[in-house]
Amino acid sequence: MVISLRVNNETRSVDVPPDMPLLWVLRDVVGLTGTKFGCGIAQCGACTVHIEGKPVRSCLLPVGAIGDRAITTIEAVGETPNGAKVQKAWLDLEVIQCGYCQSGQIMSATALLNSIPHPDDADIDAAMAGNICRCGTYVRIREAIKRAAAEV
Repeated sequence: MVISLRVNNETRSVDVPPDMPLLWVLRDVVGLTGTKFGCGIAQCGACTVHIEGKPVRSCLLPVGAIGDRAITTIEAVGETPNGAKVQKAWLDLEVIQCGYCQSGQIMSATALLNSIPHPDDADIDAAMAGNICRCGTYVRIREAIKRAAAEV
């Protein structure tokens, strides 16, 4: 079945089953490999993308359920004001260790700043819960979010 998607401000037509998870459409069909497969059960956050600006786990989301809603991946989030701030803070504070989870972390952090421009620790905890970092960079992640929020 041919499905039309709006990915990173481009319309893409993909010939896939409607129950195929968005993650695999993005990675294997569209060729955007920045979004990672982690657990496959929407628990780790590595596969986080934005649908209409909201963070969602793409590993279980059927592509047929998206409709005409805009999808943003890690490849384009830096083109948004908050995405650019988050990515800069991530680099400035050297948040990344192995880096595998970081695309999902950045997508969740950007969505947080989109909804709460100046989050406190409780806001950060709530927004980032479910984004697992096996390297334990949580302290640097929190500091990067605070730095990005402080950027004018």
